[in-house]
Formats: sequence, structure tokens, C-alpha cells
Amino acid sequence: MALFILSLRYTAPIEVVDALLPDHAAWLKANHAEGRFLAWGRKVPRDGGIILARGESREAVAALAATDPFVAGGAAEVEVIEWSPTFAGEGLEGLTP
Repeated sequence: MALFILSLRYTAPIEVVDALLPDHAAWLKANHAEGRFLAWGRKVPRDGGIILARGESREAVAALAATDPFVAGGAAEVEVIEWSPTFAGEGLEGLTP
């Protein structure tokens, strides 16, 4: 499985983002339970977020990212970045090949 960074950028007012937040959080947790998402959080300043994901292909992860309530609801755009870590510090060794 490959690793991916999903970089979300809000395209709607924060009130629209906040209205979709409960569905987005449920989507994150469900994908974590399925082993697809390893970590996530807000960007600072709050203009988007980052999700560390794993998947079989860029296409599969992009299709999954399109189902994010923020993206599907028109509140965010997502960039899918494939990432091949060559080093990971203590506690993160499982990220490297």
C-alpha cells in the first residue's frame, strides 16, 4: 500500500465548513476504522486540513477523497499527493518501506 497526503483547502465560508463538520468527522473515523486513514488535523491558520492516508493507488485514494463531505458538499478542494517516506522518527518506523 502506498501513502498519500490529502491536502484540503476550504473554498466556502467557515460557517459552511462548520455545518459539514459532523459528517466530515464521521467520514474520517469510518475510514480510520477501515485502515485507510492514519492521522488528520486542521491547518493553521484554519483554511483547510491534512489527512495522512494509505491506499492501493492514487486513483482509488482520489475517488475516496471525493466522498469527503467537505469536498462533496462544495466546501473544500483536495489535492492528493503520493508520499514515499525515506525516514521516520521513533514511533513512526511503520511508515517507511
